[in-house]
Amino acid sequence: MKKLKYILVFLFVSAFAKAQQLQSYIQEAEANNPEIQAFELRYNIAEEKVNEANWIPNTEVSAGYFVSEPETRVGAQRARIGVKQMLPWFGTITARENYATAMADAEYVEITIAKRKLALSVAQSYYRLYSIRAKQAVLDENIQLLETYERLALTSVEVGKASAVDVLRLQIRQNEIQQQKEVLEEEFTAEQTAFNNLLNRDSMMNVDVVPEMEIPQEDPFYDNEALTLNPELLKYDKLYESVAQSELLNQRESLPMIGFGLDYLPVTERSDVNLSDNGKDVLMPMVSVSIPIFNNRYKSISRQNELRRQEIETQREQRLNVLESAFVKAQSQRNQARIAYNTQARNLKQAQDAEEILVKNYETGTIDFNDVLDIQELQLKFQMNQIESVKGYYVQSAIINYLIN
Repeated sequence: MKKLKYILVFLFVSAFAKAQQLQSYIQEAEANNPEIQAFELRYNIAEEKVNEANWIPNTEVSAGYFVSEPETRVGAQRARIGVKQMLPWFGTITARENYATAMADAEYVEITIAKRKLALSVAQSYYRLYSIRAKQAVLDENIQLLETYERLALTSVEVGKASAVDVLRLQIRQNEIQQQKEVLEEEFTAEQTAFNNLLNRDSMMNVDVVPEMEIPQEDPFYDNEALTLNPELLKYDKLYESVAQSELLNQRESLPMIGFGLDYLPVTERSDVNLSDNGKDVLMPMVSVSIPIFNNRYKSISRQNELRRQEIETQREQRLNVLESAFVKAQSQRNQARIAYNTQARNLKQAQDAEEILVKNYETGTIDFNDVLDIQELQLKFQMNQIESVKGYYVQSAIINYLIN
């Protein structure tokens, strides 16, 4: 029981270390990726538009000089100076700010989507790197196994129980496996470059991957309802809210604007009479109202907003269908990976049993090296398929995590 406890603790620590290592790469990518930085700048711009929304029309200042001075009872008017300020209807500025805030919220969701997509890409690339390294390790084991068989074949040739052709076949097989290993190294270099580019760092930096990964005994249960929290759907909710705020703003802007002003008219004092208000300047406060009588523009905007709401609803429904299909497909392919892994595990066990029989036959003095090559090839195939199944399982798990978490 103590030994079992230590094994379980070791497996837990290994799984935790793997998750922490991958998570550190994802955090580095989120901090350095240029695409994420571009989305954050777009969000900063959208946030600044909230401040931009707090504005009122420009103050109008006018001045005029009477070329022919009009005479009044208290003197001639020489000039006219006026100041006028129009103000939007009550609540218009608030509605404008609310609309800008709604647009900024939609941009923030875009950042969340971009980060999740980046995390998915990093995870998938990481699992591909793992599979390449794991396959190379398996090829090394098979090369060592073939070298052992080659020594057995050479010994058999010396005693006349095998042909030199058997030795050559074993060497040819080693060459083929060495070729596969070198090809995988090229694949790893290319995938490592792609991985480092996701993290926006030197493409030649080494990427550490875990040496071994296993499919867990049980899969967590996920409900389709969790899809409704996916940012790709929340984006449409935010867009719908922005259209609603746009309509509220349109209704406010369709209301009258109120203006306040002040005119000042300097008056020349009359010298021919003596009046109580002789030469008194004129100061005239004014109030004006701007009424949108021809409001077809606002009616058209309302109609556009209604159509836009309908469009967003249909887009959201379509996107939900796509996400549900992707979710079911990912679950199915993850289950297929588990089935394939278990099948390959059974096949590998049987191939290893066959290998043991061949070794025992050698001890009795008989061995068929054609059978050796066949069993070795089968073992390699099953081992490679197992690694592909592990990679496929975790790649599909990453997709599921993107869709519902």
